[in-house]
Amino acid sequence: MNNKLYVGNLAYSVTSDTLNELFSQFGTVASAKVMTDRDTGRSKGFGFVEMDNAAQAQAVIDGTNGRPVEGRNLTVNIARPMEPRQSFGGGDRGGYRGQRY
Repeated sequence: MNNKLYVGNLAYSVTSDTLNELFSQFGTVASAKVMTDRDTGRSKGFGFVEMDNAAQAQAVIDGTNGRPVEGRNLTVNIARPMEPRQSFGGGDRGGYRGQRY
């Protein structure tokens, strides 16, 4: 089992420190990060928490999934690896390059 957890349905006011405090009652938190928009800095409403071991990660899931935090019920489960994104072009792959035809 993986130690890295996905935490979704976060209120926009929840910070990485809030996640760390909440999850530390279930064991040692190796890292806690709320994902933010790079342009605005606003929370995207989800984050990731890595626990010290798999048993602690399962305890977090059992103790927090569906639990209300700041008015929203958390979704907590094992994080899946990020799937590769499909390229939609860009760069210099042909097409109009500024030349006049």
